Amino acid sequence: MQKNLKFLIDQKEIEAAEGKTVLQAAAENGIKIPALCYHPDLKIKSNCRLCLVEIKGEKGLVPACRAIIKEGMEVKTRSEKIDRTRKVNLELLFAQHIEECDDCNLAKDCLLLGLAREYKANIQRFLDRKKNRKVYQFGPIVFDQTKCIDCRNCVEVCAEQSVGFLQSRGQGAGTEIFPSLCQERDCVYCGQCIMHCPVGAIEAAGEFENSEEFLKKDGKIKIFQFAPAIRASIGESFNLPAGSVVTGQLVAAIKALGADKVFDVSVAADFTTMEEAQELIEKIKSNTTPCLTSCCPAWVKYLEFNYPNLIDHLATTRSPQIIMGGLVKTYWAQKEKINPKDIMVISVMPCTAKKYEIQRKELEVNGLRPVDYVMTTRELAYLLKKKKINLAGIKPEAADSPMGDPSGAGVIYGASGGVVESALRTAYYKLTGKNLEKLEFEQVRGMDGIKKAEIDIEGKKIKIAVINGLGNAKKILEELKRDPKAYDAIEVMACPGGCIGGGGQPIPVSPKIRKQRAEALYLIDQGKANRLAHQNPDVIKVYEEFLNNDKIIHKVCHTSYNAKTKGEIKILKNSKETK
Repeated sequence: MQKNLKFLIDQKEIEAAEGKTVLQAAAENGIKIPALCYHPDLKIKSNCRLCLVEIKGEKGLVPACRAIIKEGMEVKTRSEKIDRTRKVNLELLFAQHIEECDDCNLAKDCLLLGLAREYKANIQRFLDRKKNRKVYQFGPIVFDQTKCIDCRNCVEVCAEQSVGFLQSRGQGAGTEIFPSLCQERDCVYCGQCIMHCPVGAIEAAGEFENSEEFLKKDGKIKIFQFAPAIRASIGESFNLPAGSVVTGQLVAAIKALGADKVFDVSVAADFTTMEEAQELIEKIKSNTTPCLTSCCPAWVKYLEFNYPNLIDHLATTRSPQIIMGGLVKTYWAQKEKINPKDIMVISVMPCTAKKYEIQRKELEVNGLRPVDYVMTTRELAYLLKKKKINLAGIKPEAADSPMGDPSGAGVIYGASGGVVESALRTAYYKLTGKNLEKLEFEQVRGMDGIKKAEIDIEGKKIKIAVINGLGNAKKILEELKRDPKAYDAIEVMACPGGCIGGGGQPIPVSPKIRKQRAEALYLIDQGKANRLAHQNPDVIKVYEEFLNNDKIIHKVCHTSYNAKTKGEIKILKNSKETK
């Protein structure tokens, strides 16, 4: 059993578990120690030098992120010496960071600027040494070297994702972070570099300079659709606790922007479940397992680039946002007697890779992209604030019919394990003609990077692996090389915790925040009268009225994949001129 230790921070006695650092113990007890390079997901690097504290008996100042607590330890977090040192270190950091605050993920919540004000730092004291560095764009990701403080968080998380696209060279003032030119390494656009950058040096293309472009498109019917995970995360941008469910407020806020209709992508997740469950059944019957999920575009690109020999195992079912966009421009357009060319579909997604996904030519339906524009959760929050729409205080509204009322199974797509759990609920029904007595699959829930389970369907053992994080996916893919029949169904989401931890979500994020977001989605599922995709009345109706033959189903709900080569790396004039 872990032992708790008592010690003093600023003359206040606190208690924390043995093995914790001073920084962790302080945070758990509501004591503020500034830190930029520290992130609970990553290794401790101590290179921002802002968390320096005094520890009785120690010579000089000590980084709180590295100092392990001891019984009776006495720590001081503020003193004239500490404040003076932090001020100088802040001024040195600003010498590496060109300020472009009007175009930044962290514009309203910038820790660096906040600390500069608190410590009265002269942010122009030292000459900018980054002004001659480059601004890169690769796919929907923009990396501005002129803002980078060389903390290496992005390099570390990229390596943990087994991507290794972002790299570093040099030491000290000569450090440079850069995208790899190696043909064997390519970005998959997961956006975890964005989530772990403390100074906004990395962002998604279009954040935030293009956020209003679609509003200016006269003559277009503007259809918004929002992903399952958004309802449990966007509230954080309006000072609500992590995991606050704001589905109705989200709909109302989007309508206040000028949307003609607002649909819930969780309904499209029910269609994905129907099709993916059928694919799983067919692969089991034909002994061609495993069936790999294909909802996550970062994961799909990772496999296409690194493991093209496994492409045939990817489910051909399209992701929920693409199915929804396809249905809007076919089924809904026909019902409303609207020319699909007059419809603009805007997705609000927790994911930066979704910006890449909508550009894939093989996803077009009747020559049109199903989705015209993708906004991240951050972009929508930014735009709502700019338009002075307070999501936290707006009166809730219901999403529009016929695609506004999902099953509980559709909502849990936002959490790791949700896709395979939803598919198994329906696959069980399709195979047996009856529903599971217990719908929850606790074995595949939670934040563990790799989760394994077995389900018995009338004597047939279905072996499942659920993965979040591409580094963990690599472990399972390497296992498949040794034992191709190790699993029947494999769900992969590129981001920690799944879409709830996606690269387009509010910053900051931590394991605790991701857990709260996921729990909120499971509570929605638990409280739903209908928790099964195959029992969703809207889904049943669309299949009866429209998706009633294989040709239409394939066109709207399925796609194909191909081996990928390295994408283009562009050099921009500045981070506002994204392409």
